Amino acid sequence: MVRQKVTPCLWFDGKAEEAATFYTSLFPDSSITKITPGPSGEALTVEFRLAGLEFLALNGGPHFTFNEAVSLSIDCQSQAEVDEFWTRLSEGGSEGRCGWLKDRYGLSWQVVPAALPRLLGDPDRAKAARVMQAMMGMTRLDIQALQDAANAR
Repeated sequence: MVRQKVTPCLWFDGKAEEAATFYTSLFPDSSITKITPGPSGEALTVEFRLAGLEFLALNGGPHFTFNEAVSLSIDCQSQAEVDEFWTRLSEGGSEGRCGWLKDRYGLSWQVVPAALPRLLGDPDRAKAARVMQAMMGMTRLDIQALQDAANAR
């Protein structure tokens, strides 16, 4: 397998292996590929593949925490997929606006139906504006409500 040129590194305070195990349980084509122990024997780094993309989790300590400046975006093909990712990722975390949430580890995610960019990019700017307005009032995104807004229903 060819290694990625660029690999995101996620900084955790002692929960890198737990987080990687959780994340890999959510997506197909995901697994922990290597754990490097630190001086205490606990995982220092955890290499994992998430939906085919390589990540590195580092137990770096309490010095840095996640914020919304970096998030992982999930392209969802159906409302059922939106609902499943939203429910599982927000458990123990917090729900934000417009399809954003923080998981139990503080990492930000965007749970986005594939229909949203199409609706927001509609050449009819009034239609796109209605979709934007509807989205701004949501936490978990609702595909039918977004479509209804586009159709002025």
